[in-house]
Amino acid sequence: METLLDKARAWVGKAANAPTTARDPVNLPMIRRWCEAMGDTNPIYTDEAAAKAAGHPGIVAPPAMLDVWTMAPYRPGGRTAEQGFEVLNLFDEAGYGGVVATNVTQEYGRYLRLGDLVTMSTLVSDVSDEKKTGLGTGHFVTLAYEFTNQDGEFLGRETFRVLKFKPNIPDTKPQSDTKEKSDGTPEFPHPRPAITHDNAFYWEGLNQRKLLFQSCEGRLRHPPGPMDPVSGSLDFEIVEASGRGTIHSFVVMHQPRLPGFEYPLPVVLVELEEGVRIVANMIDAKPEDVEIGRAVMADFVEVEPDYVLPAFRFA
Repeated sequence: METLLDKARAWVGKAANAPTTARDPVNLPMIRRWCEAMGDTNPIYTDEAAAKAAGHPGIVAPPAMLDVWTMAPYRPGGRTAEQGFEVLNLFDEAGYGGVVATNVTQEYGRYLRLGDLVTMSTLVSDVSDEKKTGLGTGHFVTLAYEFTNQDGEFLGRETFRVLKFKPNIPDTKPQSDTKEKSDGTPEFPHPRPAITHDNAFYWEGLNQRKLLFQSCEGRLRHPPGPMDPVSGSLDFEIVEASGRGTIHSFVVMHQPRLPGFEYPLPVVLVELEEGVRIVANMIDAKPEDVEIGRAVMADFVEVEPDYVLPAFRFA
């Protein structure tokens, strides 16, 4: 009988998907934005004269942007079928729903120049035996990318390794603290925080349906810590916040899908009216309705007895 590993390793040496050609040629606006985001101030990436003085024919792109040009467009539901990797889908279908990138290496053929139209070809390089990791049991899948331009000129290559894993489970057999869903698959307990001397008051407050924060010299801080990062003081008071605030930023989580959560999952960074910010999940909210600046109010979700998490709903 063909095993999952047999099916996955049958892909080794084969194209993981169809070659991808960049939607736009290498261009200055994208380079400038990338440099601003990364804090890269090398003038050869934005200044024609500086680039020529350094021996280049003109402005060049930062080498680390090699794989940026062919990235798939953002879609709320993730990649389309033709953009995905069938070898990874095999693990999804077998219950290895978790995914995390573990390492990447890049080799550069030459600097990318303005006007280069990049095409990326992908091969499956390796699939490991099953491994037990701190995240769960899974397989490391290595993908090998090669980048060329419109003339077929070699630009660079990259290896990218991901771990496809079953979160927090050493095997497929339910453990003593694991319940089963109606379909017989294991249902795992919600992950719990590490409670220390410094943050115990915060979690005790949540069990009492209160948002408690440390205050030093009238300045609230979060997450809790032993020392005020501004003054260095070890003294603080505990203050209860009103729970009223506005969404300062947010993300909508689609992957990886961990046990205990429903997806898509809106996660918000809320600025409370007291001036402190806190990260929590939104409840009773459609992802498309979550907006920066929208007013929210704190709520509390009892995940298990004596285990309460903060959350926010629209005010």
